[in-house]
Amino acid sequence: MASSDHTMDEQDGATRRDFLYVASAGMGAVAVGAAVWPLVQQMNPSADVLALSTTEVDISSIQVGQSVTVLWRGKPVFIRRRTGKEIEEARQVDVSALRDPQTDAERVQTPEWLIMVGVCTHLGCVPLGQAGDFDGWFCPCHGSHYDTSGRIRKGPAPKNLLVPQYVFKTDTKILIG
Repeated sequence: MASSDHTMDEQDGATRRDFLYVASAGMGAVAVGAAVWPLVQQMNPSADVLALSTTEVDISSIQVGQSVTVLWRGKPVFIRRRTGKEIEEARQVDVSALRDPQTDAERVQTPEWLIMVGVCTHLGCVPLGQAGDFDGWFCPCHGSHYDTSGRIRKGPAPKNLLVPQYVFKTDTKILIG
């Protein structure tokens, strides 16, 4: 009988030992998680950065042929309500002749509204609106000329002016970002 009691104690001891190993490992995992969590959280963007990630703009007061500039992520964004002539000029361009080929339809959601980041793709200058050889934008720093769709037509800039992500929330409000 004594030998069976001894086996029972060994089994109970093994069970207790297994439990202690699992419990210790579990507590260790919780401790590691508690130590790592703040490090991971600090890599998330702060509230002020998240607030800058989108910009809502009321476009109801912009007249045909007028442009406004708003800031989004610290960069100027040009919002232009194009004239019928500007839309027609942008549509008639032979896209195959462009350095960065994009149709006007690829750059706008509605033909009347052109929304693009106002930073020259050459060296990051801010182009002047309704200027240059193509009545679009002109970067006086190094002579890049953009057309009425913001496409590079002449000068050192390698790419068209960037079109940011945007949505029309209503007919008079857009959300950039």
